[in-house]
Amino acid sequence: MSGHLATLAAGSKSFSFAARFLPAERRADAALLYAFCRWVDDLADEAPDPAEARARLDAVEAQLSAQEPELPQVAELVAMARRVGMDLAHARELVRGVRSDLGVVRVADDRALFRYCYRVAGTVGLMMCPVLGVRAEEALPFAVDLGVAMQLTNICRDVREDALRGRVYLPATRLAAAGVSQDGLLALAPERAGGVERVVQDLLLVAERYYHSAERGLRFIPARPRVAIAVASRVYREIGRRLIARGTPVLAGRTVVSGARKAFVAVGGVLGVLARAVAVAWARPHAAELHLHLAGLPGADVPRLLGRAG
Repeated sequence: MSGHLATLAAGSKSFSFAARFLPAERRADAALLYAFCRWVDDLADEAPDPAEARARLDAVEAQLSAQEPELPQVAELVAMARRVGMDLAHARELVRGVRSDLGVVRVADDRALFRYCYRVAGTVGLMMCPVLGVRAEEALPFAVDLGVAMQLTNICRDVREDALRGRVYLPATRLAAAGVSQDGLLALAPERAGGVERVVQDLLLVAERYYHSAERGLRFIPARPRVAIAVASRVYREIGRRLIARGTPVLAGRTVVSGARKAFVAVGGVLGVLARAVAVAWARPHAAELHLHLAGLPGADVPRLLGRAG
């Protein structure tokens, strides 16, 4: 197993499972992209203090614009980007998203939440497009949607772990409407659990809309890689569905999907792809209102939405 594939296998069981469905050359590039994203995340999490982490991330962002990057991790990504036609602006947005995790993290409202999800995960969807051989520009908003959906799932699954690290990604506006403050969430007090769970359930239902949209965008992906992305989407989506089925007990710890359940869900994903490949109704244009909070970000569908509104 190559170093990047080993990193993928160790870092994410869900993504590693889905990557098995990719052709070998696509799998290697996807693993390289995953390894880069993991490395950037680790630069922030493993630094001795926020100032050092910020300096490291600033260096990565600068290197992404260099003609000949000196950092080997950046050089590998840049070389692949040139080969497959990847826009490195998305990688720079990723770094900016990770930088926002430094220090005190308190997400104010839905706009801040969705822009964060775009930067740390929607950008990964955008970078995956050329890796998978996707060339249609119309595919980009759907790729953003899958990243946003997965990150919303992450946030809902990891409420307790994030709180223990002093991070609150559930928007203050949503928590306040449920009678909980962000400081109250950080205390992990049992009496706050009901309000937190209501917010989590609402956000998981929002994530379902983004997963649904992303599945409609699968038609832009070449046949074999399409199966892999369908599997990844279904397996990740299952985390949120299991959370909802359990009553979203997020303060009790992380929900996981077993290997047997992943295999069952994967079969459903493949069958869904085959069924929808011939469904004309599935080819509707992207629902631009999903990107209402993403104005000005590359790959977002907001300009078309604003054009409709005018």
